[in-house]
Amino acid sequence: MVDPRSMASSRTEVLVNDYVRSVYNWMCIGLALTGFTAYFVSNSPAVMQLVFGNRLLFFGLIIAELALVFSISGMVNRMSAGTATGLFVLYAGLNGVTLSFIFLVYARASIVSTFFICAGTFLACSIYGWTTKRDLTSIGGFLVMGLIGIIIASLVNLFIRSSGMSMVISYIGVLVFVGLTAWDTQKIKNMALSQPAGLDAGVIRKGAILGALSLYLDFINLFLMLLRIFGGGRD
Repeated sequence: MVDPRSMASSRTEVLVNDYVRSVYNWMCIGLALTGFTAYFVSNSPAVMQLVFGNRLLFFGLIIAELALVFSISGMVNRMSAGTATGLFVLYAGLNGVTLSFIFLVYARASIVSTFFICAGTFLACSIYGWTTKRDLTSIGGFLVMGLIGIIIASLVNLFIRSSGMSMVISYIGVLVFVGLTAWDTQKIKNMALSQPAGLDAGVIRKGAILGALSLYLDFINLFLMLLRIFGGGRD
């Protein structure tokens, strides 16, 4: 005779695995789109001139990216799954456009090596966040405060232009985004475990997109911080 509890446990495990797989799949899609777009734009002098030769357009793209992040994060429950997915893909594409400058500043070999360092660090932090028995909620507020501090310090450094301050921000940024990766992974795990059976597929997709956005932002920012530390300039 089949044990109903065993069947329920097996069904829950399948749902959790499907949900988590969807989160990481969409995160990887976003990263791939960003990387492809950045590489394509960096190899098009006309597009580079259009984007970085026009400050109004460049800052317009930055504002559009921020608006997309806040829209997805704050209004995902009021969107359709298709809209949330489309906005995430659009954000990843726009981010690729604005990040294309790294191919002009850093050597490509340096970008590739830093990417693998970032990927390994991200994977280790994500595994820790998934497997640890410690509740990371307590450090979440501290990490968010650290993130706000990094943003403020970065804005100040736009005017000061201190290389020393930039390096300090980068090292602190690595620590903050390492912690955020583990924290966000644990949140996604808890969200996956709390998914009720029979939940609408659209709702699940929106949750996966939201989780993918969080991990995507952690990866991108960790990569940029590491690139400032390890990245070698172009000859």
